[in-house]
Amino acid sequence: MLNAQLFALTTALLTTSSGAKMGKTAAGAVWLNADLVSPYEYWQYLRNTEDDDVGRFLKLLTTLPLGEIDRLTALKGAEINEAKKILATAATALVHGKTAADEAAATARMTFEEGGLGTGLPTVNVPRAELKAGIGVLAAFVKAGLAASNGEARRAIVNNAVLVNDVRVTNEKAAIGEADITAQGVIKLSLGRKRHVLLKPT
Repeated sequence: MLNAQLFALTTALLTTSSGAKMGKTAAGAVWLNADLVSPYEYWQYLRNTEDDDVGRFLKLLTTLPLGEIDRLTALKGAEINEAKKILATAATALVHGKTAADEAAATARMTFEEGGLGTGLPTVNVPRAELKAGIGVLAAFVKAGLAASNGEARRAIVNNAVLVNDVRVTNEKAAIGEADITAQGVIKLSLGRKRHVLLKPT
């Protein structure tokens, strides 16, 4: 309309080695905005990169020297997990800054490797009055965003994938209350080994 010369840059759709669209999850897109996807969630998403994608993503999503990328790509077996952590930290630092990336890595280390309670985990505020009355475990997992519906949470219980404060839940009628609040002042909800959310009384 203005008779001006414009330029555009396009790129091929980024997919994983399994063919899945990069950035698409069960809950939707992986956003760069920290208000939509926290630095920890962003870090964790990249930490779960498939083995075959580590080298390619290190080249695409980080500014690490190519020699270092070649060294990390050559890692095999359990050692490839170290390369994934480096990928997650470096990529998260580009988007959210080094401090946020280091905090995300520390939270993951405390949660998954040291068996502790990483305070940087995603947190959902819950009125203390609701906890005092007791929240059904199914509703709690839906509220935390770990399940899309009561039915999905129920199926997760059947599959032994639901934990409250690292204790497995086997009764779908169980309730979460004030007695479940830890010394850190939160309640940890876990779906499997990789997804964790803290309920924080307010």
